[in-house]
Amino acid sequence: MRKLKIVGVAIAVLAIAFLIARYFKNSKKPPVQKLNKIEKTVFVQEVKNGEIPVNISANGSLVAKNKIALFAEVQGVLQATGKDFRAGVRYKKGQTLLRINNQEFYASIQSQRSSLQNLIASIMPDIRLDFPEDFEKWDTYLKNFDINKAVQPLPKPSSDKGKYFLTGKNIYTTYYNIKNSEVRLGKYRINAPFNGVLTEALVTSGTLVRPGQKLGEFIDVSVFELPLSVNAAFAAILKEGKTVTLHDLEKTNKWTGKVSRINSKINQNTQTVQVFIEVKGQELREGMYLEANVPAKTATNAFEINRKLLVDNNAVYVVKNNTLDLVEVTPVHFNENTVIIKGLKDGEQLVSKPVPGAYIGMPIKIFSETQEQTKK
Repeated sequence: MRKLKIVGVAIAVLAIAFLIARYFKNSKKPPVQKLNKIEKTVFVQEVKNGEIPVNISANGSLVAKNKIALFAEVQGVLQATGKDFRAGVRYKKGQTLLRINNQEFYASIQSQRSSLQNLIASIMPDIRLDFPEDFEKWDTYLKNFDINKAVQPLPKPSSDKGKYFLTGKNIYTTYYNIKNSEVRLGKYRINAPFNGVLTEALVTSGTLVRPGQKLGEFIDVSVFELPLSVNAAFAAILKEGKTVTLHDLEKTNKWTGKVSRINSKINQNTQTVQVFIEVKGQELREGMYLEANVPAKTATNAFEINRKLLVDNNAVYVVKNNTLDLVEVTPVHFNENTVIIKGLKDGEQLVSKPVPGAYIGMPIKIFSETQEQTKK
């Protein structure tokens, strides 16, 4: 009986303790958390609109303005000349670049000349009898005939009858066949059409060359052209003779060129126009990569900023009442690292460096160099 009383009292005590604990738990109010707004420090710059020159930047590889590919039109063995036919060798205008053995073909021409000489000699008696007025000039022509030299123009007949007589005797046919062979004989020797450098040599002395075979490449190193693809919107601004500044990738050397040609056709895929810049310089080489700055126009009431500051290519962040605000702008021209825009007012505080996680109404603090120096 006593044990039952003790168990009952224990259960009652536990129940009372449970009720008391529950009362205090429900009466306890959670503390109100204070939200602290985090202010980010930003860099700003004051907007000052003005006139900004718009320069068209484009790049490309230099190409020699005067450039020829050397091909063989005849067959034969390549002979040595005064200079080795190798890349990098310089030639003056008129110097022999290539010479192909022509002894067999030259002997054939001599045979044709001799045949013409015999043919003219065979008709001399007929000319004396039927065309005495032409005999003297044909006699002089025959006496001066030399099979080792190019055939001279035939004497002109005094009448149509004399012309028909010569035609019937195959005089003209034989003559023009020889002239054709003489022209072909000149193709056994290739001379430099201008002062330049051999940039490619595909054959050497003793090589058997065939018609249509490429032999090398020869360029003029005194003048080059830089082909550029420029936005079609600036096609009306660019004119022949316009001065252009060129520089290499390291921007250590500069050259001045001029617009020499403008293609009239617009590329349908890229909507660009091909412009050719003529440039001269001792340090220039074909294939050299250059960048050009072409002055196009001047943008008025505009401001130039870093391209990274643009939001969706049509807006920028400004500071208003210590918060961020997004202002729409109009891009005028994109450069490599900057963009020229319109739409900002003078005196506005433009965020000059990108802010991670920026949004409209974001509380910010403007960075002050004076305050930073005071803290230090």
